[in-house]
Amino acid sequence: MSEVDAIDRVDDPVTVSSLVSDLRELGVSAGDTLVVHSSLSSLGWVAGGPQAVVDALQTVLTDSGTLVMQTHTGQYSDPAVWENPPVPDHWVPQIRNEMPPFRPEVTPTRGMGTIPECFRNYPGVVRSDHPVYSAAAWGAEAEGIVADHSIDHGLGETSPLARAYDRDADVLHLGTGYSTNTSIHLAEYRADFDKEYTTSSAPLLRDGERVVVEYDDLETSTDDFEELGADFEAEVGVTEGVVGAATCKLMDQPELVDFAVDWFEANR
Repeated sequence: MSEVDAIDRVDDPVTVSSLVSDLRELGVSAGDTLVVHSSLSSLGWVAGGPQAVVDALQTVLTDSGTLVMQTHTGQYSDPAVWENPPVPDHWVPQIRNEMPPFRPEVTPTRGMGTIPECFRNYPGVVRSDHPVYSAAAWGAEAEGIVADHSIDHGLGETSPLARAYDRDADVLHLGTGYSTNTSIHLAEYRADFDKEYTTSSAPLLRDGERVVVEYDDLETSTDDFEELGADFEAEVGVTEGVVGAATCKLMDQPELVDFAVDWFEANR
């Protein structure tokens, strides 16, 4: 969406104060633990762009709350299976050998949007150290949420998603759909159905040295996440409202994950 399109979507500029008002009306409150999936373009024209969105979220949650965003880095997945875009086969060994090590403090996100990329650089934000599936967090429970993120099974039981679940988090779709809702991946790990696992590797920084570490992971899929989400809304329900120009949904993360576990066991 172009900036002209974003301007055309709103009568007035979206601002920090208007975002704060919209988020509070939706049901986001001080002290909440909130996992956010976002699309800046869906909000209309925002004065300050992603910075305004992060400022608004922090203002509403306050220091007593916790803000969590996924900060995935798909550039550290196996280059042999890249599709967006694919690379020539003869490039793969050189990419593997020359890719700089993943560093939570500096490695940029990929494909996550401008809001998480902005958020990861904010003062007081901490980031987990998984080379592909990291998450960033700010606030009262931030350190506990990102701590001890195992390189194996990066969206499973040692992930920030599981730590957020343990803290009765909410999930906010800020102009996004269920296909981006990574909490449903946690349900993939927990549900009992036939699964496939893969072994991958990525370069990390250990004691100041670049090392390549192998790790095991579940073969995940988002193909049925939208169908699952529609069933969740019909059977359990979410809070829906408008933030900026975007239709947004607020839901209980443990309810969603528990529902998804049962849904996968019945439908996969």
